[in-house]
This record gives sequence, C-alpha cells and structure tokens, in this order.
Amino acid sequence: MTLSSFSDLEQAVRRSWGADTTTPEHRAQWTRDNPARDQCGVTALVVHDLLGGDLMRGEVHVDGERIDYHWWNRLGMGVEVDLTREQFGPQEIVVGGEVIVRPAEIVRLREEYELLRGRVLAELSRQ
Repeated sequence: MTLSSFSDLEQAVRRSWGADTTTPEHRAQWTRDNPARDQCGVTALVVHDLLGGDLMRGEVHVDGERIDYHWWNRLGMGVEVDLTREQFGPQEIVVGGEVIVRPAEIVRLREEYELLRGRVLAELSRQ
C-alpha cells in the first residue's frame, strides 16, 4: 500500500463505499446520490487504522433531539477529519464531540468495516 497524500486516502474511501458498507438498518435508503450516508462509523475506523489519532463521536440532532451518533477522526495537532460530513441534510445538526476509546474488538458493523477496509487497501495498492 502506498499513501502519498491524504487525498489518496480520501479518494480510496469514497470509491469504496457502497450499500453493503453502510449500517444494515439504513441500507435500503442508501443511494449513490449520497454515498457518505451512514458510512461514518466504519469510515472513521478505517481512517484510524491507517492514520491513528483519535476516534470522535458527536450527536446528530433534529429539532433539538438526538436521532443518532456521528463518528469522525482527530489527527495530530488537533486536526479533525470528517469524510462523511456531507451526508447530513440541513435539518440534521452534529453537536458535541468526544474522544471515544476504540473497542478491543469490533462487534457491531464488523462485516461492513472489514469490507470497507479491504476495498480501501486494494484501492491504495493500485496507486
């Protein structure tokens, strides 16, 4: 695998998303028009695998109520990277952000994570 720039990683991730890498309960609503939708958890884990840093989690609010969580990364020197931020509509607001310790074993979304990770690594090896 060659990672010559962050742009390489970002493009590899974006090319690797699919309905099969999103959260199963939202899979039927996934479309190519919004490929980042419900990809945040697995994407943040793959970026963490490759670049380290911290896993971040905030809450997604609509009309002031939490409807979900959102995941992204914080790299060295406090730089935050969120490859799935564009998934949200104007009514969905991400609030807060706390460091989450990576679990020793990925239980939820393990298949989706492994599929995305394998695709991203394959994309990067072609560069």
